[in-house]
Amino acid sequence: MAREQAKVLLVEDDRDLLQLIAMRLQAAGYAVTTAESGEAALAALAVARPQVVVTDLRMQGMDGMGLFEAVHRDSPSLPVVILTAHGTIPEAVAATRRGVYSFLTKPFEPQVLLDTVAQAMRLSSPPGSGQTEAWSAEIITRSSGMEDLLAQARRVAASDASVSIFGQSGTGKELLARAIHRASPRSEAPFVAVNCGAIPEGLLESELFGHKKGSFTGAVADRQGLFQAAQGGTLFLDEVGDMPLPLQVKLLRALEERKVRPVGSPESSAVDVRVISATHRKLEDRIAAGEFREDLFYRLNVVKLYLPALAERREDIPLLASHFLGRLAERYRRGSLAFSPEAMQLLVSAPWPGNVRQLLNAIEQAVALAPTEVIPESLVRQALDAGDTVLTPLDEARKAFERDYLVRILKITGGNVTKAARLAGRNRTEFYRLLERHSLEPGMFKAA
Repeated sequence: MAREQAKVLLVEDDRDLLQLIAMRLQAAGYAVTTAESGEAALAALAVARPQVVVTDLRMQGMDGMGLFEAVHRDSPSLPVVILTAHGTIPEAVAATRRGVYSFLTKPFEPQVLLDTVAQAMRLSSPPGSGQTEAWSAEIITRSSGMEDLLAQARRVAASDASVSIFGQSGTGKELLARAIHRASPRSEAPFVAVNCGAIPEGLLESELFGHKKGSFTGAVADRQGLFQAAQGGTLFLDEVGDMPLPLQVKLLRALEERKVRPVGSPESSAVDVRVISATHRKLEDRIAAGEFREDLFYRLNVVKLYLPALAERREDIPLLASHFLGRLAERYRRGSLAFSPEAMQLLVSAPWPGNVRQLLNAIEQAVALAPTEVIPESLVRQALDAGDTVLTPLDEARKAFERDYLVRILKITGGNVTKAARLAGRNRTEFYRLLERHSLEPGMFKAA
């Protein structure tokens, strides 16, 4: 597979300099998106996530540090390079202490900028990650928040650090764990998953560590545990927050010593596994209640990844719905199926407490009952049992979330202003004024 071009977002309010730097970056093989203000840069970031942001410091409106703060708040792993003709050593030191990747003073040698961007690219995209995106192909998204999460996951996959995935039930924690495994050096070895809350306490120890013949009633033969089954690969401990306290002690010992002792065995055996854990619970509350060991929490929680709820990434709902619909149509041999516009609008606006799992379940029910190739709103409403749930009108949305609201609507409608204005409860003239206020161009979303 051909290597995908690495993406750079270039922000500069001097149009001539913007074009000059863009040409140099393009000549070096980068795909460059340009913006002439911090506000326009945020709009571009909402459409697609680059690997590196290069921005001028002094600009009208939002300056480079303001842009950095906004980027860092939403995408903390995205490297930002700041350019300025007004740089001082204290200013540069202050910027780098706040997390700016690099601070270059104009005039700078073109090669210095290219070298800096190349170094930032290696931070943003680990070696070999650009060859293919097969590792994350099962995770369907156009959400900038999810893209940043995947960038963090891809980076941590290259290490052997323990990872904890937090998120509501049904958000796809095991899917993310499998993606991390596929992107890791352990990808050729087994990925073994166990739900710690679904196995009775008396059997979970044997399931994890194995047992010797005769160690308990029913142990008619030696049996290796899941740690041994995952040798060289990844062990995924789902719902680790439900693990009973006595077993937490044994798990901690196994992680620290990298050895496991089967039930009924006097000897331990070495294991080489990478552990990824997941839970929908807030473990800090479990620790405070004495139900989860603090030392085990820190041993598992080296890197934390948070999966957003489906309601926080509504722009992904049309993509997910279409994907599930195609998959289910093939399974049920239904040929070509589609949602009516009203059905899709209901899917986008529903609350989804069960997240992606509930979305799949609702679509499968609608497919199974659909009498025609077009799935109507009534079947979706029946599957949801959702009542009259609608997307919050724009005038009720908090002012601070206005830009995010507009971005999501434009993504849902593919940049169609008429449909977007109708969803927002505004006429086209008012809607265009809102877009202009936030430097949003509908065409950016049509391309996406």
